[in-house]
Amino acid sequence: MKLEAGFIFLADGADFIHDYKTVHTDTVNLTAIGAKNYDDAVKAAKFLVSQGIKAIELCGGFGILRTAKIKEAVPNEIAIGVVRFDNHPGLDFQSGDQLF
Repeated sequence: MKLEAGFIFLADGADFIHDYKTVHTDTVNLTAIGAKNYDDAVKAAKFLVSQGIKAIELCGGFGILRTAKIKEAVPNEIAIGVVRFDNHPGLDFQSGDQLF
């Protein structure tokens, strides 16, 4: 059985309704989806779950606090993982917790 996974990244101007793409492989279908802010990231996570996603990885722009918001927004059986940067290169080398 294939793993249905998602990846949410933060990008200025991203629209989670339109800015996503799924890559299909023999073992994993990975849907990458953009969100312009944390509120939209929560909506994106809920959308991914509605599409059958079982595991969601968050980009390094998510700080500890906002990762918890995503975890709270989805059912407990959805695995949440995080790419970690001490300071994110796409966010002027700051944590998303500092910026948002």
